[in-house]
Amino acid sequence: MQRIFSKFLADQSGATAIEYALIAGGIALVIIAAVQGIGTSLNTNFSTINSSLK
Repeated sequence: MQRIFSKFLADQSGATAIEYALIAGGIALVIIAAVQGIGTSLNTNFSTINSSLK
């Protein structure tokens, strides 16, 4: 039983999966922030163009 428990504690595959999940989450947050910033800017530009065409 003790050998199984020590083998479980030495296993690093779960830590690697968690690290990859954290990296993917960080990248997703950066993409969302960038899209929101660009979206606001584009909305302002399209509103200006729309009002000038009327």
